[in-house]
Amino acid sequence: MNASAPGPRLTLGLPVYNGERFLAAALDALLAQTFTDFELIISDNASTDGTGVIAERYAALDPRVRYVRHPTNLGSAENHNFVVREAVGEFFKWASDDDLYAPDLLERCIEALEARPEIVLAHAGTAFINESGDVIRIQGYPLITDVLSPSERFRSLLYTVGGDDIYGVIRTEVLRRIPPHGSFHLADRVFVAELALHGRFHQVPEALYFRRDHPGRAERASAGIRRRCVNLDPRRSNRWRHPAVRLLVEYVLGYVAVIRRSPISRSEQVRCTLDLTIWVLAHFNPLRGRKLLRSPDPAIRARGARSWITRLSDPNSAGTSEQRVEGGVGPR
Repeated sequence: MNASAPGPRLTLGLPVYNGERFLAAALDALLAQTFTDFELIISDNASTDGTGVIAERYAALDPRVRYVRHPTNLGSAENHNFVVREAVGEFFKWASDDDLYAPDLLERCIEALEARPEIVLAHAGTAFINESGDVIRIQGYPLITDVLSPSERFRSLLYTVGGDDIYGVIRTEVLRRIPPHGSFHLADRVFVAELALHGRFHQVPEALYFRRDHPGRAERASAGIRRRCVNLDPRRSNRWRHPAVRLLVEYVLGYVAVIRRSPISRSEQVRCTLDLTIWVLAHFNPLRGRKLLRSPDPAIRARGARSWITRLSDPNSAGTSEQRVEGGVGPR
């Protein structure tokens, strides 16, 4: 969609389930944005509290708000995917029912996307707030997502925890090119990694996104891999029960699928696959994995990964070549 096309430029998708406690405050923050050309879709996953009453009131007061209530609980993943399918804006952003947003968050992100056609996502710094809305911690942004190399962006997202980029403003046409958000454990990390292989991210340095930390937040309320997966998709209650199997089959192979289908060169795919291999091997021996990860040279990491794989398959073969690799990637 271009600027002269009918309809809003931005779609805000707010999936919610039993969010009555903080929903009104989140809606007030979104509707008070300095960027006003948006639609706000509230997708209610069959809430059993007062969520529907609050959402209907806001939809009646502001024509930008559309409220949809599902008759049954579809699961968090499908609820997130639903608002993407309904989006008409050139840009898209997921919003949460318990977070807050600085008034210029959307404006700053849209400005970046308009000024830099090479980026696919723009977000701002994150501050954690408590139940009362007081800032308790400013979160740094340790990720390397605004570099030219897709494999460097992928490597950073694979190895580094931090950032809330899934809540950034995203080009809708990029979202249309990738599969929907998965319902397996840590599917959001795989999803963001795929976005990073389609383009660079822009990070507004100021903390404009306020993430509320409270006992009822989804990831806290659904502690445990199995419970989180059932929360993402209720149909998963009858699937594999063993967490290690689930992680291996879905999480790791999810990254493999992302690398294979992303629009990057063959050499970049090889580099991504190499780093994914080291990441998997590091779970068998974290100390050795850290040594390999410290090396900025892909050739050294490749030699280290090959010798490591050889050792795992045949312990008697771990000789001098492995020792040379460890010596080459240790502390400088």
